[in-house]
Amino acid sequence: MIEILRHIDHQLFHFVNQTLANPFLDFICPVFRDIKFLVFCYCLFAYRIYKLYPEHFLKIAATGALTFLLTDQLSAHLIKSLIHRIRPCNNSEIDARLLLEHCGNGFSFVSAHAANSFGMAAFISSFPKNRTQTIIVFGIWAALVSFSQVYVGVHFPADVIGGALLGVITGVTTGAILKSKTTID
Repeated sequence: MIEILRHIDHQLFHFVNQTLANPFLDFICPVFRDIKFLVFCYCLFAYRIYKLYPEHFLKIAATGALTFLLTDQLSAHLIKSLIHRIRPCNNSEIDARLLLEHCGNGFSFVSAHAANSFGMAAFISSFPKNRTQTIIVFGIWAALVSFSQVYVGVHFPADVIGGALLGVITGVTTGAILKSKTTID
């Protein structure tokens, strides 16, 4: 069963990384996962939260930072060190098309980018104002960040799915804890 799942994961990786290859995605996907772009997005998200919840902004921002810290540390330092899955761009059997200057020497499962972006999306979506719009916008953003990880060749689809699950669980949990301690409407 594990071999079947691994085969499906590798086939999906090749589909995204090679079959879907085109100049537009070659340009945009590295941008979606770039740290400068992500910091810019997080600043926009903070501004949006400030505009929607000025009286609770500091509590929300602090809990958002905790959400990010949890998803990042759990994915990058705990899970990756337990699983030891080699990145596709470091695996000679995979023949990945790498669109970055370097692959990175860390492990692959789970994707910290996916965990962080889905964690923040789930956390921010836990608040009631414009909830449907927020879920759609932040969900699409997190999906694009995660898709880009596979497209540029640094993660398998299962890595981003695992990261997304970790992020959603963490974001929903931190959002629920904050809402239980604060009246946010």
